Amino acid sequence: MRVKGNITEAAGFARRRRADCRPCAFSRPRGALAALLTPAVVAQAPALNGEYRLAEGPDVGGGLVVAPDGRFLYVLYAGALDERAEGRWERQGEAVCLFTEPKPVPPAFEKIAPVDVEGARPTILVTWPSGEGVGGVTFIIGFDRGDPIENYTQYDGWTMPEGDRRTPRWVEVREPIYDIAAPRYELGAEDGGRLHLRLVPNDIGVVDFNGACVEAREDGAVVLRRKEGEMRFVRSETEAGDE
Repeated sequence: MRVKGNITEAAGFARRRRADCRPCAFSRPRGALAALLTPAVVAQAPALNGEYRLAEGPDVGGGLVVAPDGRFLYVLYAGALDERAEGRWERQGEAVCLFTEPKPVPPAFEKIAPVDVEGARPTILVTWPSGEGVGGVTFIIGFDRGDPIENYTQYDGWTMPEGDRRTPRWVEVREPIYDIAAPRYELGAEDGGRLHLRLVPNDIGVVDFNGACVEAREDGAVVLRRKEGEMRFVRSETEAGDE
């Protein structure tokens, strides 16, 4: 699976996101994972039931639980990227297909009034709802003349280079880790060539599985096929030892 964005440059973004967006944090004790596998009422379940760990290399971790009661749990940790999901599965032929429930609300940018940062007003500023700055948001800023500028925000925003007297006319932004984008922002006279965006986390990091399927392979592993690519899982060591 290919993880989008420049993870190295944006690692600080994720650390601040975790601190600022505490409701987004996700963890589940191993006992809770086991509880999913031993429900009071057991549904008709395929041989794919069980607990799996991700087998995608030393710098990526994660897991998948396919529970016999028709529920699933998924987590991924890849550098600055954290993903999670839970919901129901459906049997489709030899595969198990996942559906996230409840359906996550994607993160979004909101345009708000410009503000000063340490006594100066940046050209572009992105903040969390708490007011803390968001670094690592890439942007393209355009003008009436000359080439656009491509760069990324710091925690105190970004300011036009000294000596560049052009007035910004439009801005396109994207948060690269979770691939959060917005339509182009056109800047009018009332904006004064500046843009302040609030990044509303909503259910940031929750994957909206809508029929992504898990299939068994001949080598005993399973593959989760999603739009971003394939992810390979193997049974956890505990389960493998119990077989």
